Amino acid sequence: MANDIFQMASTQFDRAADYLDLDQSVRERCKWPKRLITVTVPVQRDNGDTEVFFGYRVQHHLSRGPVKGGLRFHPNVSIGEVAALAMWMNWKCALMGLPYGGGKGGIACDPRSMSTRELENMTRRFTTEMLPFIGPETDVMAPDMGTNAQTMAWITDVYSTHAGHLVPSIVTGKPVELLGSEGRTQATGHGVAFTISRAFYKLGIEDTKATAIIQGFGNVGAHAAYTLARYGVTITGISDITGAIWNPKGIDINQLTEHVAKTHGVKDFPGADAIDPEEMLTQPCDALVPAALEQVIHADNAGKLQCRVLAEAANGPTTPEADTILEERGDIFLIPDVLCNAGGVTVSYFEWVQNLQHYQWSEQEVLSKLETMLEKAFENVMHFAETNQMSHRVAALALGVHEVAKVKATRGLFP
Repeated sequence: MANDIFQMASTQFDRAADYLDLDQSVRERCKWPKRLITVTVPVQRDNGDTEVFFGYRVQHHLSRGPVKGGLRFHPNVSIGEVAALAMWMNWKCALMGLPYGGGKGGIACDPRSMSTRELENMTRRFTTEMLPFIGPETDVMAPDMGTNAQTMAWITDVYSTHAGHLVPSIVTGKPVELLGSEGRTQATGHGVAFTISRAFYKLGIEDTKATAIIQGFGNVGAHAAYTLARYGVTITGISDITGAIWNPKGIDINQLTEHVAKTHGVKDFPGADAIDPEEMLTQPCDALVPAALEQVIHADNAGKLQCRVLAEAANGPTTPEADTILEERGDIFLIPDVLCNAGGVTVSYFEWVQNLQHYQWSEQEVLSKLETMLEKAFENVMHFAETNQMSHRVAALALGVHEVAKVKATRGLFP
């Protein structure tokens, strides 16, 4: 697992474990994943050729319940990246009080270059390879980068076909008509916007007078932008894989959404000017929202940031070197990823509960329950950080790691 991102997650864990002064045996058991699964996924392409893709699933811990985590389709997926994301998910679930361990999976592929038939066949074959290792009480997948509700529907169908009956609780993020949850699609982005608003309140910034820059306009970035705009925040910059756009007077999110639906990117949006994506990150704003890939805030740009709040909508967007710089600066309010983007897994938990109860909640119920849980976790992290004079990241991780460590110690070591 020699991988920059896994090393980064391990460094963050070590800081939290050092603070907690964890016993060596519990510390080692908390750090390393329970299972690392690698499979080959052969797919017949539309041109008749057979291509073999590599798929991964990492289950970090089942001590507190089944593992929970997304499945991503991306060319750069690796076992190290997936292991890091599973570790972060573990602390996130514990911080939010969810009865889950951390999981993550992925297939190294370029979904943008694949047809719907190819994606379906790849998903179904991957699910079949995973059947011995997944289940509603073992491992519950969800959408992530490059996957969506349709992907989850295919997984549900494969698992249910083998079970002989519908098992909706095998995944979350399903279409609503397949017993998915209202509010799940916008949950992560909604939670990001909600925590930003809470940070603004702490800093004495009014939502209606605030500005935000969002890197990434996928599901999370788009819903974060939409909810922030609804709060009255002015969105001045947005970027995605096609480029970056800038308008100091504000970008109309509804118009941009229509543009992206037609052109598949923010580039050439008529309501804003083009800007260099790297330059956009260092423009003045009240909230900077990295909502794309890992390690985009690093040693070279951390000192140049001009935001009041850094809201980590993506997993692992800030490197340890950048963390050190930000902590030394002391003028940026960090909302760490395990708190900021926890809305997705929290509403996934709600969907799982609904499936197990065979009962559906309304969107209003879902988002109201989400905000209640995020508010509690946000206040816990802020109080812990202030009381112990530590960074928000170490506080959030320490709270999560402590919960897992308590369960590990209580259950003991088998045999």
